[in-house]
Amino acid sequence: MKSGETVRIGGSKSETNRWLILSALYGGFELTNASDSEDSTAMAQALNIAHGPVNIGHAGTAMRFLTAYYASLSGCEVVLDGSARMRERPIGILVGVLKELGADISYIGREGFPPLYIRGKSLRGDAVQINASVSSQYLSALLMVGATFKNGLELRYSGVLTSAPYVEMTLQMLRKIGISLTHEPGSIRVSAVGDNFGPMVNRVTVAPDWSSASYFYSCVALSSPGTMLRLKHFSADDLQGDRALVKLFTPLGVETQFKDEGILLTKTDVVLPLRYTCDLSDTPDLAQTIAVCCLGLGIGAELYGLHTLAIKETDRLAALKIEMEKLGAKVCISSDRLEFDPLPELTSEVYIDTYQDHRMAMAFAPLALKVSIAVRDSEVVKKSFPDFWEKWAQIGFNVQFS
Repeated sequence: MKSGETVRIGGSKSETNRWLILSALYGGFELTNASDSEDSTAMAQALNIAHGPVNIGHAGTAMRFLTAYYASLSGCEVVLDGSARMRERPIGILVGVLKELGADISYIGREGFPPLYIRGKSLRGDAVQINASVSSQYLSALLMVGATFKNGLELRYSGVLTSAPYVEMTLQMLRKIGISLTHEPGSIRVSAVGDNFGPMVNRVTVAPDWSSASYFYSCVALSSPGTMLRLKHFSADDLQGDRALVKLFTPLGVETQFKDEGILLTKTDVVLPLRYTCDLSDTPDLAQTIAVCCLGLGIGAELYGLHTLAIKETDRLAALKIEMEKLGAKVCISSDRLEFDPLPELTSEVYIDTYQDHRMAMAFAPLALKVSIAVRDSEVVKKSFPDFWEKWAQIGFNVQFS
C-alpha cells in the first residue's frame, strides 16, 4: 500500500437516499455530492414513477423507504419489486404499521415479503406501535413520510432500537428542513406540515460515505507502522453513525486526525489486543470490515449486536463464516454474534465469494496486504461504491478478480 496518498470518497448512500425521499415529499432541493451508487440511482429513478412496475433490484433501503413513500402518495398505483434476494427480505412489520395508518398495500406473492401492490392515498396518521429491534429503516421510512399525514405521526417503539444513529440521522435531516418533532424514550412525534410548507433549505451537500471509509481504515490497520492515508472532506460533525470508525479502529492501530481538508489516518505502533470485543448494534455495516481486519491482524474477535445481518444482501454471518474458514479460521456464529480465535497464519491463494453482497467484496479486499486472494463477482461493489477498485489501484493494491 502506498503511504501518503489522498483519496476522495463519494457521497454517503444513506444520506443521499434520505435526501431524495425528503426532496420528493417536501418541495424539492438541489443535492450536491450525491452518491452515484446503484442503490441511490435506483431510488432516484423510482421517484419518477407513480404508476406501473417499479423494480429496485438489490436496494434494500429503497424497498423500505419507497414502501412508505408510495403508500402516502395520493393517486399512485405501483407494484414494488426487487431481486430474488429482495423477495426473501421481510417487509411485513413496516407494511403492517402502514396498513394500521390506512394504507392500501397487498402482497402479490408470499405474505410479509415483496413484491407489493400499493395504491397511494392520503393517510390519517396518529399513533402506532412498532418493534424497533428488527430494522432502523422501518422507523426512518415512517418518520420521513409522517409529516405528510393529516394528524402527523406518533411512533411508539418497543425493543432495543437497532442502528440508532441511522434513526438520529433521519431526525436531524427532518429538523434541518423545518419539520417539527420531539423524541422521548420509546416515542417519536412528527408534526404535520401544512399545504404551504416549504423546506428551510434549497441546496444540500451530501457528506462523504463513512461506511465506504471503513475499507481504507482496514488497509491502514493492516499496514506497517507509520503508514498514512488522507481521506478528503470528512468532518467530525457528519450525521452518519459509521463515523464511529474513529473509535472502533483506535485499538486496531489507526489514529484519526481531523484536518481542514478531511481526515489523516496513521498506523500506530500500538500493542494489539489478543481479542477484540465490540458491540456493533449501532454500526452493523462495519461488522464484515472489522471481522476481516482482525483476522488479518492475527488477533481474535468477539463481535455482537449483529442480529440484523441475516436479512441483509446475504446472510452476512453465514457468509463471513464460510469465507473466513477458507483462510484457515475457525468461526463460531449465533443469531447475533461472531467469534474466532487468533490465527497466526492465513491460507493463501483463496477465492473469495461475495454472495451478491458489495460489503463482502470490499471487506475482504484489504487482506491482499497479507495473502494472495481473488475476489469473485467483483463488480458487486457498484451497489454502494462504483469506483472502489479504481481507488484501490490508486493506493497501490493489486487484487485479482475472477
